[in-house]
Amino acid sequence: MPRAALARRGERLLFALCSTAGDTFAYYFSLLDDATSAHQLRQLHARLLRAGLLADVVLGSKLVRQYSRHGELLSSAYPFFLGMPLRNHYSFSIVIGEMSRAGHPRRAAELFVEMRASGLPLDAPTAALALRSYGAAGCAAAGAAAHALCTKHGLERNPYVASAGVFLYAALGRLPDARALFDETPHRDAVLWTAMLSGYAQRGPPEAAVEVFSEMVAVGMELDGVAIVGLLLASSRLGWLLHGKSAHGFAVRRGVPAGLSLGNALVDMYAKCGELRRAEEVFRRMPRRDVISWSSLILGHGLHGGADRALELFSLMAADGCRPNAVTFLGVLSACAHAGRVEAAWGFWREMAERGVALELKHYACMVDVLARAGRLGAAERFAAEMPVEPDEAVWGALLAACRTHGEVEAAERVARRLLRLRPEKSGYYVLLANVFSDAGRYGDAEKVRALMKELNVGKLPGHSSVDLS
Repeated sequence: MPRAALARRGERLLFALCSTAGDTFAYYFSLLDDATSAHQLRQLHARLLRAGLLADVVLGSKLVRQYSRHGELLSSAYPFFLGMPLRNHYSFSIVIGEMSRAGHPRRAAELFVEMRASGLPLDAPTAALALRSYGAAGCAAAGAAAHALCTKHGLERNPYVASAGVFLYAALGRLPDARALFDETPHRDAVLWTAMLSGYAQRGPPEAAVEVFSEMVAVGMELDGVAIVGLLLASSRLGWLLHGKSAHGFAVRRGVPAGLSLGNALVDMYAKCGELRRAEEVFRRMPRRDVISWSSLILGHGLHGGADRALELFSLMAADGCRPNAVTFLGVLSACAHAGRVEAAWGFWREMAERGVALELKHYACMVDVLARAGRLGAAERFAAEMPVEPDEAVWGALLAACRTHGEVEAAERVARRLLRLRPEKSGYYVLLANVFSDAGRYGDAEKVRALMKELNVGKLPGHSSVDLS
């Protein structure tokens, strides 16, 4: 809205607040619509309270929505909702929707349970919001029960509910159930198709996401930014640069708005496919960047050996006022591992603790890799053994590979024993240990490892490769 029009709206609201006429439903509903700040809403809230109109559930619900839209969901909207003398289906659906959109899915799901306990009717939009909230919160049993409730009320074929059901099952990792629901829905709109595409792109076989996108094009389905982002994510996971470039060109030709999500997906795809120049180009052109934008670029440089640029970007990110997250630190730790910068890695490790960033297994594996690549195998082994969480195969696998690089046979034996307890069926670890023995001239021990593979019927997987001709 132009600044002059915004000023006129504010003046009209200020005049209305100072007047004493027109204390009617339509009058106040219009004032709530015209409010341009949380401060004005609080003034209106006080005016409604003095006029004795807060008992009106529609006005109260409107106030909840407006507070939420002005960034006051948890501080003002939700407390007011809890204190409303009368809450109906409309007010519940508003606050459930706002909680879901604001990234509080578990609270939205709890409100849905409360709404049902109040005996209020179930409609398709509210049910869809609840299903999406259960999926985002990872509530498997409650989500399945909510979907069964939708079926009981005859809502399962509703387009909103069907697409939310696909989202729910995909978010829970139940892709076969999501696909079955998709196939059973007779009328598939763009939202349903995109939900299936996104589910495959995020948690399923990414090739299936590419197939769904191709089907959408074939049937003439409308393709928006969400669908393009799904295809880019699938291309990123597969390392299919050609598909990623095609998706980028498709978005440009169709005039898909270059929003933050699309920009982030492009940076991530180009960075993971090794096209760092293109990733930087997209990054520079983005009108707005967030922690995902920075982290994707930093991680891309870190994984592809661009340690100096990754660390430079980390400094630029801090100067830009953007707070790093777990993925950002994974990127700089990867950069340190490739460049052999052990002390810098320890500095980032301490910074993570100072910032309260939650340490994940990936970070521990990366730190083991930093130490092991630098030849500090004793320190790496001690670090892995003293981790507060049980090391996984990524941790021990990185260490075993480093043992071969540095010719540490005894350490390799110890690490291999741990690995084979975790994954006795994985042939690669037997082969790696046999190669360690062979490199050290211990051919008899190498032959024993190969004989053990035969005895346990652990076969070496046949190799395969693919070439991206882009």
